[in-house]
Amino acid sequence: MTDLQEERIDKWLWAARFFKTRQLAADAVSGGKVHVNGQRCKPGKDIKIGDIVTVVKDRQTWQITVSDLTKQRRPAKEAVQIYAEDADSQAKRQQQIEQEKEQRALLPPSERERRPSKKQRRQIHRFRQESF
Repeated sequence: MTDLQEERIDKWLWAARFFKTRQLAADAVSGGKVHVNGQRCKPGKDIKIGDIVTVVKDRQTWQITVSDLTKQRRPAKEAVQIYAEDADSQAKRQQQIEQEKEQRALLPPSERERRPSKKQRRQIHRFRQESF
């Protein structure tokens, strides 16, 4: 894409579409959710091609190798070309996703639904009015 030598980690994470905004990327780096070559870093840390970046987001972990640097945010299809994910990392993430799906399926239907339906809401309102 470009022939940059170094790029800030927060800009790169934003351009690689791990985070929606640079501020979210910077907050994740400051909060210790991002490690470069096994070490915690600051948002202004410069990364190079070949660096290994570990990103923890939404209870999922990515172990990726930087393969290209870019300052501009590109479409998702192009963004995945600037890094290469480790096969073990990808397998672990897929396994974790499957486990979460299984756990959600085991929950009773009442706990899976976050909001009551219109009928349930009416019943709740009637119950509250009768109790007073």
